Amino acid sequence: MAQQSYTVDGMTCEHCVASVTEEISELDGVTDVSVDLGSGRVVVTTEAPVTDDAVRAAVSEAGYTAR
Repeated sequence: MAQQSYTVDGMTCEHCVASVTEEISELDGVTDVSVDLGSGRVVVTTEAPVTDDAVRAAVSEAGYTAR
């Protein structure tokens, strides 16, 4: 298992957290997504390699920007 950490800009509420979590969770290999609304920090746990580009695209699909 591996963990990747991102900062997501623009999240302001629990609905934002749910949207980001849902989109990232749909990626193959992702086993857990932890979002801290206050800091904007997202930790993605994977059992198979997931590219940063794939995570950023999932966050973008939810309407936010990951860095």
